Amino acid sequence: MFLDALADHCRNQPDKPALQFIGGPPVTYGDLARSINRSADYLLSLGIEPGDRVAVQLPKCLPFITFHLATMQIGAIFLPLNPAYPPSELRYFLADSAARLLIADAEDQAKLDPITAALPHHQKTAYIHKPGDSGADWLLDYSAQRDYPLPSDPDQTAMMLYTSGTTSRPKGALISHGNLTANIRSLHEAWGWRADDVLLHALPIFHVHGLVVALHGALHAGATAILCLAFDAAEVLELLASRRFSVFMGVPTMHRRLYQLASGRRIDLSHMRLMTSGSDRLPDDLFFGYQETFNITLLERYGMTETGMNLSNPLQGERRVGSVGMPLPGVSARIVDPETEASLPDGQVGEVQIKGAHVFKGYWRQPEKTAAAFSPDGWLRTGDMGMREADGYFSLKGRAKDLIITGGLNVYPPEVELALMRHPAVAACAVIGCPDKEWGEQVVAVIIPQHGARVDEAAICAFCREHLAAYKAPRRVILVDDFPRNALGKIQKAKLRAQFCT
Repeated sequence: MFLDALADHCRNQPDKPALQFIGGPPVTYGDLARSINRSADYLLSLGIEPGDRVAVQLPKCLPFITFHLATMQIGAIFLPLNPAYPPSELRYFLADSAARLLIADAEDQAKLDPITAALPHHQKTAYIHKPGDSGADWLLDYSAQRDYPLPSDPDQTAMMLYTSGTTSRPKGALISHGNLTANIRSLHEAWGWRADDVLLHALPIFHVHGLVVALHGALHAGATAILCLAFDAAEVLELLASRRFSVFMGVPTMHRRLYQLASGRRIDLSHMRLMTSGSDRLPDDLFFGYQETFNITLLERYGMTETGMNLSNPLQGERRVGSVGMPLPGVSARIVDPETEASLPDGQVGEVQIKGAHVFKGYWRQPEKTAAAFSPDGWLRTGDMGMREADGYFSLKGRAKDLIITGGLNVYPPEVELALMRHPAVAACAVIGCPDKEWGEQVVAVIIPQHGARVDEAAICAFCREHLAAYKAPRRVILVDDFPRNALGKIQKAKLRAQFCT
């Protein structure tokens, strides 16, 4: 399993750098193994047992990583929490998960103590001083210097990751050791991970993208991960151009900032073996802009909290604009009618359903929602609308809940958004459906204008009618300075609907 592969690397190449935070010393695989064991000693000294939930709310730092790996190593369940969560959200996650231990930044003690004191299952909060210190010796005073047996049951829960909760309170998705291992092995094969890879890691690590896909991917391969404490476009672009790195993973918001920073300059990044984009749809102009500006084609893929990665454009072969590629090794995908769940032929839009060893166990203490997440024949209902082309490539058409039905006709927001982005006055956009007495729903475009541009609502609507069927064109245009986004920069359309559809 994943932890076995990591243990092998720690044993066989103890002097090779595993991690390094920008500006800090390298952490070798031997260092990492010792830090994991120290962290495990500490957790066991607090009485943490297999199956207990260990919540960690720390900035991106070495203690976060070592507590993550140590928690899984001793058979407990790791619960990563966004450092930006306000007290009300944090209270919900700790109460719902019945976490016995919270590991947090000592600077947050004053706001956290009143929360944890009121939680019946909470045993202790361990406050870490100076968690931004990236050195490998932060727990030297807590060391028994011994190895621990690794979990051997692939069905044992390793992590609990809360979903974004766009339609209800967030649900804790239970990810097993087998789920993690199946997905990492699949990505290892599909993306050609190598021991000599050097990953530039600029993602958050409390999320499946940065923690599992990026960090686990590098450690499983025995590669080296260089970590930025936060994403800074200027710093990242300079590092990417330095020819020190072979792998970079980002989200469209990151790629947009890098592209804008280039400002028409040509910066050759063709030495990068793999640059991926995910967590939201990659706009067409960025796909082609990267080719022109950076001499590289971004690899777009598709995943979700409950599964890790599902589909990917090929490492070798056509990386198709607007497509999230084909199923990864060991993954099955199909398109079905969302009402009848009958399989649909190629070229028709329906719900994407997924099956494979990487698919999560279920939702924490929510058997009804777990049952509702799967079809009668065992496929995961993703809630994403998509289409399969005849040659096996998949494209996404938006969330099922984002589908707009106007006058009985279906409108897929990404199609309208693509048309809007062709208009020179539009810097960014999001299309939502708002209730309409006559049509059921009306198409509404929420737009961030280009700097200094004048946006005329009638002109925007007329422009869309030139490129789309009339019923798909927006009937209303709203101008904003920015969108509500989640931690990875994905636009939160539920919040837009709540703000503009009432």
